[in-house]
Amino acid sequence: MSIPLLDLHRQYATIQSEADEAICKVLSSGEYIMGANVKAFEKEFAEYCGVKHAVSVGNGTDGLVIALQALKVGPGDEVITTPYSFFATAESISITGAKPVFVDVRPDTYNINEQLIEAAITERTKAILPVHIFGQPAEMESINNLARKYNLKVIEDACQAVGASYKGKKTGALADIGVFSFFPTKNLGCAGDGGMITTDSNDLAAICRALRVHGSGERGRMAYNLLHNASEELEVPAGGDGNTVYDPSKYYNYLIGHNSRLDEIQAALLRIKLKRLDAYNQARREIAAFYSHELENTDYTIPKYPAHTQSVYHLYMLESEHRSRVVQQLAAKGVAAGVYYPVPLHLQKAYRDLAYKPGDMPVAEYLSYRTFAIPCFPEITKEERAYIVTALKECEEL
Repeated sequence: MSIPLLDLHRQYATIQSEADEAICKVLSSGEYIMGANVKAFEKEFAEYCGVKHAVSVGNGTDGLVIALQALKVGPGDEVITTPYSFFATAESISITGAKPVFVDVRPDTYNINEQLIEAAITERTKAILPVHIFGQPAEMESINNLARKYNLKVIEDACQAVGASYKGKKTGALADIGVFSFFPTKNLGCAGDGGMITTDSNDLAAICRALRVHGSGERGRMAYNLLHNASEELEVPAGGDGNTVYDPSKYYNYLIGHNSRLDEIQAALLRIKLKRLDAYNQARREIAAFYSHELENTDYTIPKYPAHTQSVYHLYMLESEHRSRVVQQLAAKGVAAGVYYPVPLHLQKAYRDLAYKPGDMPVAEYLSYRTFAIPCFPEITKEERAYIVTALKECEEL
């Protein structure tokens, strides 16, 4: 038997007729960038998360950068974040000119340890950027309380956690601003790159909408005024909102922005999948529950999350003292496994100038040598998941 870590072919097969029809409609419409599907998807996604605004962008990394810039994070500032995440989390902070300050993670949820954050706050701290790693929400109540105490902003990196919830509220609605990725491997993935910023703030949403399109036109003017407490007037009539072939206002730029737009084809696909997202996530939870039950009395450390959270198991993670051997043996049995993340962010070569050293983040470093993911995608069969458990138990005995 051969079981991949993720099988996108199976998911596409379940929506093929609807997806093909939607794509053909986009192609025949002649409207390819930020058109009707993008507008509808933004509205539907905002409603799903329970926020006022959803601003689509080209990818999750751009979303993080734009969200930070909208909060006026820049050179000289510090942003507290986790060392146990994909590189884009810290990279986005660095792109703004700010400095990432790493705080170790919890050994149970792998999320930033909320009890260690306060000690890392300095006069330069501008924001806290927790990551809902592997689909499991961070302890947002404690983080938000700290932010209020020190007048800081909070950005959710929810790129792996679409549909997850914390104390009854969905990710993306748990902080000043949230960011999602729709990379194909995500629980809600498109057929390319895509991302979304969520917020309840009218001002932040307006700034993000301007920054995603070069800071130009009427949106650029509004964002400039909000960021600089100014009252600039648009030099020419707007003439459109960027959907037309010719919009004279787009040649008047007020901010240094980005070219980060979600295209119509991706939005059309995401609208189809959003309707099925809760079912996808529930399937992942059921698969995770099966794994946890079957592996409970083994040498593997299984996920155990607080009752006030609901994970979406973007990845089902195990810990083993013999990870390399187990992963190799699984591969020999036809079961794919993934290692996330072999080098914690504070020890990446790109951050050697920050002068972190081995031992500074002991939990993150411990996890980087022990954790691995096994297949947990919604379309996996009962036969396959039983085979995976058997294979894991056989690896344990070797």
